[in-house]
Amino acid sequence: QNLYLQHYIYNVNSLERIFLKKSTEKAMQKNFAQGLRIRQKQDKIIFSIHRKDRGCGMKEKIQLLAAALALILLLCGCAARGTASNDAKPAAGDVTDSNAAPYEVPAFRDSVFNEDEATAFGSGEIDLSQLEGGIIGVKAQSNTRLKMQIVCGEDKYNYDLPNDGTATFFPLNMGNGTYTFRLMEQVGDSKYACIGSEDRDVTLKDEFQPYLRPNQMVNYNKSSDCIKKVKELAASCTTDADIAAAVYDYMVKNIQYDTEKAATVQNGYLPSPDETLKTGKGICFDYASLAAAMLRSEGIPCKLVTGYVGEETYHAWNSFYVESEGWITVEIRAKADEWQRVDITFAAGGMPAGEIQNDSEYTTRFTY
Repeated sequence: QNLYLQHYIYNVNSLERIFLKKSTEKAMQKNFAQGLRIRQKQDKIIFSIHRKDRGCGMKEKIQLLAAALALILLLCGCAARGTASNDAKPAAGDVTDSNAAPYEVPAFRDSVFNEDEATAFGSGEIDLSQLEGGIIGVKAQSNTRLKMQIVCGEDKYNYDLPNDGTATFFPLNMGNGTYTFRLMEQVGDSKYACIGSEDRDVTLKDEFQPYLRPNQMVNYNKSSDCIKKVKELAASCTTDADIAAAVYDYMVKNIQYDTEKAATVQNGYLPSPDETLKTGKGICFDYASLAAAMLRSEGIPCKLVTGYVGEETYHAWNSFYVESEGWITVEIRAKADEWQRVDITFAAGGMPAGEIQNDSEYTTRFTY
């Protein structure tokens, strides 16, 4: 019986492919949501067959399958004629709020080291002039390794810091509160001594500030190639949800997972959004950094998140915030004024959206 039903499902899927193939590309995009609705109704039909064919002979089973097939063909015909269901999902990027105002991209928010505002900090300097904007800048020189430690309450982040005097930026990603900034210098194989420390009370302008600017993990500037690319993608977009959908779609189609890099990447690796765009490949960290750079530059708050999927897989993904409700894909709907998690790495690998959107499988460890 199961084998017979599998053969039936295969035939139905073949009919779907014939139906979609005959449609023009424009019609396929328009009717894609209806196609999903058809698949849902197919599932109900198949479930009904499972219930009704118990105890039936082969003749009755064939009659049931023939009736179901006829109904599905009728549904396909309705979709082909453009008869849309009221609850069909819109195409990616469509905005469900027809009254949403056109999105205006704000001025580019950069991370700049203000020499005039910087103060001595161990063997270097620290710029604390942008605390409300959720960012600090640090630069130092040393003959040994340096680390930057940022503490707020029970949370602690440790970062590698270049020892050649290059200004590096770090997010104030632990909300409002008293922050402690420490410059650490290596004194042994795995031992570091604090050579500079500053405490500051931080009140962010709003919760989005740390996720609207470049930092060490999401490194870009106004002239970056990835910023030029997102400007192209956003040119025809009218809302922030449209832009998020365009970035998602572009990356899923154009960035491939680099299995060789994943097998050889070293501890302390930092992603380069422009390099990922140029090569068209990367690991999960690269996907998340590129997506964050593109969205932030368009004024869309976007977190780069690292943590675990399941119990053992360490991974990186994104969470973004849009003001307009819309569909990122035909399976992913972004709600207005809420953080939305997306996993572009798994989506690019072909994992079903239903599995990717299972929040219970994701455990956050760090946010940048």
